[in-house]
Amino acid sequence: MNKNFLAVAALLGALAVALGAFAAHSLRTMLPADAVATFETGVRYQFYHVFALLIIGIASEKFYTKWMHRAGNCFIIGIILFSGSLYALTALRITETTSATKYVGIITPFGGLFFIAGWLFLFFAASKKQGK
Repeated sequence: MNKNFLAVAALLGALAVALGAFAAHSLRTMLPADAVATFETGVRYQFYHVFALLIIGIASEKFYTKWMHRAGNCFIIGIILFSGSLYALTALRITETTSATKYVGIITPFGGLFFIAGWLFLFFAASKKQGK
């Protein structure tokens, strides 16, 4: 069991719940529906990858640890880049700062690439023989 990944998953899960509640109760009054949907996409992908981190934290002792560790790190980086950039885009929209949105928006696909890499590393971990 990897307690570090479990701890990070717990904190990121709590943050996702708080951000989801913020979107549902406060953000809807500040922004149009498309901007709220962008924020909610960040929350949704954060939740998906929190569950992946929990799986990695629990299963890391049964599978190839190096690949599991890489997968977990990719999921954390992916949450920061993908979900974080969507949260930042929403915040910029609230403050009506449109000049920075193009710079923040180019970060999102990199977060997606880290998510994909994490899932591939998880696949490699699961397909390796134990003890290697």
